[in-house]
Amino acid sequence: MDMEISGSLLNYSLAITILGIFSLFFVPLKFKANLAVLVVLLNVILTSVLAFQVLRGQDFKFTFDAGAMLGPIQIAVDSLSAWFILIINFTSITGALYGSGYLKAYDNPAPKLNLHWALFIVFHLSMVWVCMIQHSLAFLVAWEVMSLSSMLLVIFDSNKPKTLKAGINYLVQMHISVTFLTIGFIWVYFQTGSFSFETIATFFGPNSNIWLFLIFFIGFGIKAGFVPLHTWLPHAHPAAPSHVSGVMSGVIVKLGIYGIFRMITFLKADFLLLGEIVITISVLTGVYGILNAAIHRDFKQMLAYCTIENIGIIGIGIGLGLMGMGNGSAVLYYLGFGGALLHVLNHSLFKSLLFYSAGSVYQQTHTRDMDDLGGLIKRMPKTALLFLIGAIAIGGLPPFNGFISEFILYSGLLEGLKSNNLSEISLLVFTLAGLSIIGGISVLTFTKTFGTIFLGSERKPLEHQPKEVSLIMLLPQYLIVAVMLSIAFLPQFYLNTLDKLLGNMSPMVVPGLSGLSGYSGRIANVNLYFILFIGIIAASWIVRAYAIKGKSQKIEPTWGCAYVAPNNRMQYTGKSFSKSLGKIFSFLLTEEKKYKELEPGEIFPRKRKYESHYLDFFENRLINYVTHHLVYAANYFKFIQNGRTQWYVWYGIVFMLSIFMLTIFNVLK
Repeated sequence: MDMEISGSLLNYSLAITILGIFSLFFVPLKFKANLAVLVVLLNVILTSVLAFQVLRGQDFKFTFDAGAMLGPIQIAVDSLSAWFILIINFTSITGALYGSGYLKAYDNPAPKLNLHWALFIVFHLSMVWVCMIQHSLAFLVAWEVMSLSSMLLVIFDSNKPKTLKAGINYLVQMHISVTFLTIGFIWVYFQTGSFSFETIATFFGPNSNIWLFLIFFIGFGIKAGFVPLHTWLPHAHPAAPSHVSGVMSGVIVKLGIYGIFRMITFLKADFLLLGEIVITISVLTGVYGILNAAIHRDFKQMLAYCTIENIGIIGIGIGLGLMGMGNGSAVLYYLGFGGALLHVLNHSLFKSLLFYSAGSVYQQTHTRDMDDLGGLIKRMPKTALLFLIGAIAIGGLPPFNGFISEFILYSGLLEGLKSNNLSEISLLVFTLAGLSIIGGISVLTFTKTFGTIFLGSERKPLEHQPKEVSLIMLLPQYLIVAVMLSIAFLPQFYLNTLDKLLGNMSPMVVPGLSGLSGYSGRIANVNLYFILFIGIIAASWIVRAYAIKGKSQKIEPTWGCAYVAPNNRMQYTGKSFSKSLGKIFSFLLTEEKKYKELEPGEIFPRKRKYESHYLDFFENRLINYVTHHLVYAANYFKFIQNGRTQWYVWYGIVFMLSIFMLTIFNVLK
């Protein structure tokens, strides 16, 4: 594609965005969501055309002069940027479609919807621009626009104090992220005199790569959600509207992963040590995330912790790829980075699907507590099926897409065991064990969630009877499932694309090495055998249906168990399902409960009320400890802002006298 045409696509995108946001304030209320979806769709088409051309081998790069202060700003799309842009675009358009139906159920005034959809448009485009800008200061501006717009989307229900608190918490942590990124970029500027991303590679050449990379890793890691930098996710995701939660979990955390990958492309040394650091943090992140997901009963908070878990899985691939670069192993390079990038795509799909189907449940029931629900499969069968597909996929089970990327990561870890270095083998064995634990607890987590919400009987009477959601809310979920199945059954296309991407990203290319594409045959065979297994079950079901055809059938309550008068309390709750796991890991999973335990000799116990919830270990023990002491120290200075005008006048007089005296003694000139 001609460079001039590519630049025109971006100009058209900006013009459409400005015109679309301006038009939102004038169209009738019922058309606002449609207009927003149209603007997002047009931006998706324009930027996706550019990304597809880059993945086909055509580079896109241009520079414009921003004046004496900023200098030349480079806009570039390489294959790494293109991969993330396409992921951002698909998730954003499904989020816009789903949101257009999701918000119809609520009575929102026009000004509120104007702001929401304008912010959604800006949010989408800012994420795309983050992937294109190759200038430190301009990158920080786009990063800040992305963070601010997403924060305002989170606090859509700003009348709720918990929502506002979650938004402020998110904003504060994003500015801590920006602080670390700014430190890293300024460090490079003082050493090289340029804000261009290319000078980061220049800095890494003669200097140690460790400390600067770790500064960037912390900055981007806060956005991604690595432990212990994760504490904004369990608050922001449940507080946001479900279509915003889906996009944030699906792609905004991946911008942190993009930043880490971008810094890796500039590294010149210390690959092995950095890989070991990243892979260790990632295993701890994955295990910690899924343990917390297993015990939480707020299903959106549970999904937020699952995002942390999957960031850990992606980080394992990043660490493995770095170790491959350090050892000169192209196999580890391809399997590590390839598995991580494919899991970025896979997670964006099944996590947005899960958040959308969870949003459908919340819209119909107005509760996020799974212990208040039950038996929804009878009233919302399509949503139940979509959630089940997402649950199977996120568990890494065939024949869905989560299995593909996790299979590649397992293959990479097993390849790494061929090393002659005992410390590396020990780390990879530890990682294999961690990844296996993550997978097992993930199955437990979603068995609990699906069973508690959709199976059994209704646990509490709801204000109104739930029903299946509208087609406009189901359609984006069907689209996601279609893409998930394409990855599962046509992995060759995606693996070939990643082969080319990784070949362009680093010189770790060995002539004749098949890279990732050589694994597609094995994956296809596993999926084929699994489909045959499903086919046997389906055939058995058909035979059974044919055998009982025409015979009388009697329908009984779901939870009969031979009781003459069963009730809805005679079934497992989310709490009872995960209580044993919570007790085993009680040193890490802090439970706060209001309940007086039964005494050993209390044969006829009196009526008791029980209430419990789990606290985030790092937030409770680390962050709250620090903030408590900061507030305690700040209270000593409350006398300065005391509300007395006389004191404020004295402050001004003292300040002016100080300046005057410092000038007299030539301290200030």
